[in-house]
Amino acid sequence: MLRVFWCILIRDLTLALRRRTDVLTTLFFFVIVVSLFPLGVGTEHQVLRILGPGVVWVAALLASMLALERLFAADYEDGTLEQMLLTAQPLALLVLAKIAAHWLLTGLPLVLIAPLVGMQYHLSETAIGVMMFSLLLGTPILSLIGAIGAALTLGLRGGGILLSLLILPLYIPVLVYGAGAVEVSTIDLADIGPYLSLLGAFLVVALIFAPVASAAALRISIE
Repeated sequence: MLRVFWCILIRDLTLALRRRTDVLTTLFFFVIVVSLFPLGVGTEHQVLRILGPGVVWVAALLASMLALERLFAADYEDGTLEQMLLTAQPLALLVLAKIAAHWLLTGLPLVLIAPLVGMQYHLSETAIGVMMFSLLLGTPILSLIGAIGAALTLGLRGGGILLSLLILPLYIPVLVYGAGAVEVSTIDLADIGPYLSLLGAFLVVALIFAPVASAAALRISIE
């Protein structure tokens, strides 16, 4: 099963790298949204430090949603998804591989570019480190939860709007605790433990249940 997982993962990464514009769109969107706020609210350092964590997390949330609609769409259109349903391997494992590829292409770049974003908001090195770690825990949760919505809206007309309505309420806890960890780190580093622990717990729960729920939703959508 591990070989099948890697096969699907490498396949999705290879196909995505052939369409580099789709990958770069997410990263550029994140950078542009984050960069616009300092232009709109001014250059006051204290104001930017307060706004920074929330702005970065909202931008990361929106950026991760850009590619969700295409998570299963291409395989659905060319019949690959139906072949996956017929394989002897668990569909949840194949879905997890596709989610991992989505995170590597959309979530990981946001984590890596976070230090440059933090400098725009005059965050300290400690706050930037906490922001990177919170994004490292939180962005996989966004991909896992988003996969459920993408599976439920697969093949529907206007699925992108419906997808947003389905998953945005589920993103709120991740947004609150992710931004809260960064904000608290600017005051007292000792208080970030509960925020990161909750993000870690959310990630474990999402890893267990999201692939199974997405697989069930895919079966319903195809039928």
